[in-house]
Amino acid sequence: MSAFFFVNLDANPIKLIEVQKDIFQKIEEAGKPDFGDILTRSFEFFKLVWQEGLVHALITMVLMLPVMIMIYVPYVAFFFSAGAFNNYNHDGEYYSQEYMEPDFLLYLPWIILFGAVVFVLIFIAQAVALAITAHFFKVCKKIDTGKPQDVGGYFYYLKHGNFKKMFLLALASFGIALAATLLCYFPLFYVMVPLQLLVVIFVFNEDLSVSEIIKASFKLGHKFWLIIFGLIIVSSLIAQLGILLCFVGVFITAYFVHIPIYFVYKDTIGFNDDPLVVEPHSKSSNQ
Repeated sequence: MSAFFFVNLDANPIKLIEVQKDIFQKIEEAGKPDFGDILTRSFEFFKLVWQEGLVHALITMVLMLPVMIMIYVPYVAFFFSAGAFNNYNHDGEYYSQEYMEPDFLLYLPWIILFGAVVFVLIFIAQAVALAITAHFFKVCKKIDTGKPQDVGGYFYYLKHGNFKKMFLLALASFGIALAATLLCYFPLFYVMVPLQLLVVIFVFNEDLSVSEIIKASFKLGHKFWLIIFGLIIVSSLIAQLGILLCFVGVFITAYFVHIPIYFVYKDTIGFNDDPLVVEPHSKSSNQ
């Protein structure tokens, strides 16, 4: 519960100030989420948001296609130009079915440049994907609370000064996952839980810094790791069921994996839309 106290400013007027608990205190005091209840509510809620999930999945795919083209077209073109698929020698004699290994040392500067460009493109694409997912969480809350939805707004978190934060979160996710992988893969199972919580914590706590978002994600993920891990595994399997519908159906079920995460956040940290300060209209006491 939030705490209240009264502040008397020159005996006139009295302001009621609500002191909100920070996210770390809320996590510390959070009750244990119910695995079965969250899964059941997720199925019911999916009936309300599957269309939004489909739109978000399709938008993500459309935005990823140019990135894939920019990565793979130069990659294939390199092998053709380098002679990897050339069946002729330098004298013009034909080599039947002979593979000619390209001299990579000749192309080393270009390979390094290409690798750097690919590195940046991947993180930009990941940042965009995180922003689309962030908007989905925002839509989930509006549908869940019965508030009117905005038309469009899928790029809200790319146009309101949050792209840098999205990019840093993508970079941090990669670094954490890479470090966990290098430690014989087993830590990867641990970090996958807080990494799944990064976006939902960001969406409903935009004032937090990247380091605070990561810290809060690990704090919540560590406290309820087994429950959240189970929800991630089950929801991920369910999200893949769309493959059975001629593969196209996977776009319908893909975003199901985010719904249990939404309810985990709601049941543990919760939302707080109340104003921080409520005060009656009165004349100023400054005389």
